[in-house]
Amino acid sequence: MGTRSTGNTFIDFLRGRLQTAGTLAFAIFLAFAVGAVIIAASGDSPIVAYGAMFQGAFGGVSKTASTLAKATPLIMTGLSVAVAFNAGIWNIGSEGQLFLGGFAAAWVGFTVKGLPSPIHILLCLAAAVLVGAFWAFIPGLLRVKGNTNEVVTTIMANHVATLFTAYLVNYPFKVPGSARGATVYIEKTAELLRPIPFSRFSLGFFIAVGLVVLVYHLMTRTTLGYEWKMVGLNPEFSRYGGISPERAMLSAMLVSGALAATAGAVEVMGVHQRFIDNISPGYGFDGILIALIAGNNPIGVFLVAVLFGALRTGAIGMEQATTIPSELSSVIQSLIILAVAAQVGFNVLLGRMRMRRRRATC
Repeated sequence: MGTRSTGNTFIDFLRGRLQTAGTLAFAIFLAFAVGAVIIAASGDSPIVAYGAMFQGAFGGVSKTASTLAKATPLIMTGLSVAVAFNAGIWNIGSEGQLFLGGFAAAWVGFTVKGLPSPIHILLCLAAAVLVGAFWAFIPGLLRVKGNTNEVVTTIMANHVATLFTAYLVNYPFKVPGSARGATVYIEKTAELLRPIPFSRFSLGFFIAVGLVVLVYHLMTRTTLGYEWKMVGLNPEFSRYGGISPERAMLSAMLVSGALAATAGAVEVMGVHQRFIDNISPGYGFDGILIALIAGNNPIGVFLVAVLFGALRTGAIGMEQATTIPSELSSVIQSLIILAVAAQVGFNVLLGRMRMRRRRATC
């Protein structure tokens, strides 16, 4: 009996993974198919346009590095959102956590001097993690103690964080005489190595890959990950099973905030070498879309983030080779999101119809 039960559980797990992968693959195919129709209607060849997009994203070491550099913050914000969503708490505040984490890393980077590079880098990352986790902990605590809607509080926290850091880099920490709101450059010992010339690709990408492995292990191989999943599926049922939903949600928010803040730290240490005003063009909000498309799966988050990075990098090459504007990449992203949402909605509707049929036959 035990063997049969274990086998059935594994089959159900595998079926669920294949279904998620199939949903994502179909959504991507559908989005590119609709994009091809738009390209053809504009008078260009979809084959030429997509070929130029692929070349722009992966046509050489430098272009591939640019794609991975664009994907790096998206991987970490996607993981941030996925952890929280998996535990049933809606962290919409990754953007603000990224801003505060980035500033904390920058502050340690230009304030602390004379440390060996590995220690200085770790200290900057630690500062970002602590600040990001703390900023996520506040709405998490309000949610579990006061039943406050975390969607509202995290959105409000985003505005507070972005405006606060904008004040810091435009007034007390602004470089005198600079036209742009920015801090001084961090120490060389705090910079992440950029191994490819003329590229923003840095060791931050490997930090992101390491976090994918870590989060995947947490979600699938630890008691904490099991508690997140159970609370995300049914908080009340998990309570009867001896799991504290409040503790699980708070721990998920702490990890979520730390991941988002790490994205900000990597942007500071690996890309800009200082904190600048509006350092993120919306990586935190992109992370929400990536997590939803990937079904909160860390491996899926990595793949979707790389796809988004490729679309954004390749769109420039496509625009240069054809008359198609680079904004088509945003259209394709939106179509992927719509296709995934439509499939999820269809599956829910189909499940309800089956339930009604079963009730009718009973």
